[in-house]
Amino acid sequence: MTDDALAQELIDMTDEDRRLQSGALGDDLAAQLAHRRVTVRNGDRLAEILDEQGWPTAELVGPEAARRAWLVAQHADRQLPLQRRALVLLTEAVQAGQAEPAQLAMLHDRLLVNEGRPQIYGTQIAAVVEGRPVPWPCEDPEGMDQRRAEAGLDPFAVHVTKHAPAS
Repeated sequence: MTDDALAQELIDMTDEDRRLQSGALGDDLAAQLAHRRVTVRNGDRLAEILDEQGWPTAELVGPEAARRAWLVAQHADRQLPLQRRALVLLTEAVQAGQAEPAQLAMLHDRLLVNEGRPQIYGTQIAAVVEGRPVPWPCEDPEGMDQRRAEAGLDPFAVHVTKHAPAS
């Protein structure tokens, strides 16, 4: 049985994050701070949810709200202990067949980059140079597409084509 109230809360939290995200990517400091406040507040709430429920799986909150829980963890860039904890719980959920391996791969890369270490799956983009996305450094770049395939991710070349800015 799903927890509809928790599902709606996760969706509402990330709707606000998404609404403020575009402003956070520009030079407007007020917009950046507004987005930062939301992502930190969302991260704090996710920590409480993890204490109360464990990882919010699709079985608990439905597939969309489960994806939104991952998004909160993914955007908790200033809360590395939360990202580390979420990674452990999400790993357990993936191993139990209750969460998406691709989400685990993206969170793992995000945490590694936030810790200043090379990523594994090449999911985190550092910049766009001459219209081409450039990933943060990646451990064993030759094996990256194999690891991406194992996690259910497109090959890197396909990924950057899908996410390249429109020219």
